[in-house]
Amino acid sequence: MPDTDARYVAAIDQGTTSSRCIVFDRDGAVVSVDQREHRQIFPKPGWVEHDATEIWSKVQAVVAGALARAGLRAGQLSAVGITNQRETTVLWDRVTGKPVHNAIVWQDTRTAPLCGRLGGADGQDRFRERTGLPLAAYFSGPKAAWLLDNVPGLRARADRGEIAFGTIDSWLIWNLTGGPDGGRHVTDVTNASRTMLMNLHTLQWDASVLSAMDVPESVLPEIRSSAEVYGTAVGQLAGVPVAAALGDQQAAVFGQTCYDVGAAKNTYGTGSFLLLNTGDRPVPSENGLLTTVGYKIGDQAPVYCLEGSIALTGALVQWFRDQLGIIRTADEIEPLAASVADNGGAYIVPAFSGLFAPYWRADARGVITGLTRYVTKAHLARAVLEATSWQTREVVDAMYQDSGVRITSLKVDGGMTRNSLLMQHQADVLGVPVTRPAVAETTCLGAAYAAGLATGVWDGLDELRSHWRKDAEWTPAMEPSVRDREYRNWRKAVEKSFGWAEDGDA
Repeated sequence: MPDTDARYVAAIDQGTTSSRCIVFDRDGAVVSVDQREHRQIFPKPGWVEHDATEIWSKVQAVVAGALARAGLRAGQLSAVGITNQRETTVLWDRVTGKPVHNAIVWQDTRTAPLCGRLGGADGQDRFRERTGLPLAAYFSGPKAAWLLDNVPGLRARADRGEIAFGTIDSWLIWNLTGGPDGGRHVTDVTNASRTMLMNLHTLQWDASVLSAMDVPESVLPEIRSSAEVYGTAVGQLAGVPVAAALGDQQAAVFGQTCYDVGAAKNTYGTGSFLLLNTGDRPVPSENGLLTTVGYKIGDQAPVYCLEGSIALTGALVQWFRDQLGIIRTADEIEPLAASVADNGGAYIVPAFSGLFAPYWRADARGVITGLTRYVTKAHLARAVLEATSWQTREVVDAMYQDSGVRITSLKVDGGMTRNSLLMQHQADVLGVPVTRPAVAETTCLGAAYAAGLATGVWDGLDELRSHWRKDAEWTPAMEPSVRDREYRNWRKAVEKSFGWAEDGDA
C-alpha cells in the first residue's frame, strides 16, 4: 500500500515508438525518467503494427527503471496515471491474457476500403454527428472489425465472450490490475472518443454504430472518466491506485493547463496534434477537424475540444534519418537545415499514410516538389521541418473557420520543440508567439495531474495552473508577403499529393 506520506505520482506514457515512465513530485517537477523504444512492424505497404506483449514488457521495465533512478519504492507513489497512443487497437484472450494478433497502429491504412464501404451513400460523415469523427482508417472501430473478420475463428470467440478489445490504455490498465486474474477492463472517455464507437453526447457505446461495424459490445471495455481510481496495481506497483487515463493529446491539453475556452496547444511527436478547448459542448466541424472529448474529471461535466490531427511530423524526421540515411541522429537535422537560408524551392508533403486534417484524403501519398539541381540535402532538411509548420498552419486556419476563435498564441510541447529553427518557423507561419513550458513533456504531466487529482495530491485546476512556467518563446519575424507566398506554394504541393492510391492498391 502507498505510504501515508507518499509524495510522488508516476505517469506511464505508452507512445507510438517508445514506452516511458516519469515520476513527478507535488510541484509537478520531474524526479526521474526511464524510456525504451519498441519495434515498428511493417508487414505490407501502409500496414503498421506493434507487439502488445512487447509493449507490456517495456512498460514494466521503464516503471522499474524510473523508480530505481529516483531511489523510490512503489509505496512512495500516491498514484499512477496512463497516457497512450490513442487509436492503436489490440484484441486479447481474456483467459490467457495473450493478444490474438499484433496491435494495429493508428497510422495503419488497411481499413481504408472498409471505411469506404461503411460510408456508402453518406460518405465519410455517416457517423460524424454521433461520434464527432469522419470515417477514416485512423480510428479504432474499423481496426477492431478488420481483426474480427480476418483472424481465423476470432469472431466466434468474441461472440462467446472470450475476447477483449482495447486501445493501449485498456491493455495496460488490465495488465497493471491483474490481467487474467481480475484485471479491470476499462477505458476513459478521451480514448473511447477515438474509437468511432462512442456517442459523443451520451459518452456511452453507440448501439447503431456498433451494429453497422459489426463489433459486439461484449468485447468493449467500460467507459469511465479520465481521473478516478480504476483499480489497484499488482506486481511491481502493488497497492498503488491506477487513477487516470487520457489519450496522449488530451493528456497534453491537461498538462499544458488549457482549461479555459479558447486555449490551444500543439504536441509535436510522431505526428502533431493541435487541440482547442471549446468548453462543455461539442462543436461540430465543417472544415476537416475532429470533435473529441478533451477530458472528464470524476463526476464533473466533460470538456470538449476541436482537434487537428497531422499524421506525420516527427516521423518524417525519422524517415529522413532511417530510410534515406541523410542524417545519423534526429538532432542533426537542425544544423543541416540552418546551413541554408531557405528551402531552395523544395517542399515535402509527408502523406505516407494519406492526409489527416483538414483534408482526410486516404488516397494521398508523399511527394517532393519544386526540385531543381540547386536543391541540396540541406534544403531538403529544411523542407522536412517546414512541412510540420505548414501542416499546423492549415489546422489553425480550419479551427478559426469552425469556432470563430482566433488563436493569439500557441503552447507547444513534445520532442520536436527542442528544435529552435522549427519553432521559429512555426511562429513565422502562424504570425503568433509560440511558447514552450518548462516541462516540455506535458503528456506525462497531464496523466500525473489527473491521477493526482483523483487521489487528493492536488486540490483542483487552480493549483495545477500555478505550476505552469514558461521556458522559451518565439515571436514572428517573417514578412507577411513572404509568408503568404510560401503558403501558396505549400498548398500547391499538397494538391500534388492527391489521388495516388486507389482501392486495391498495395
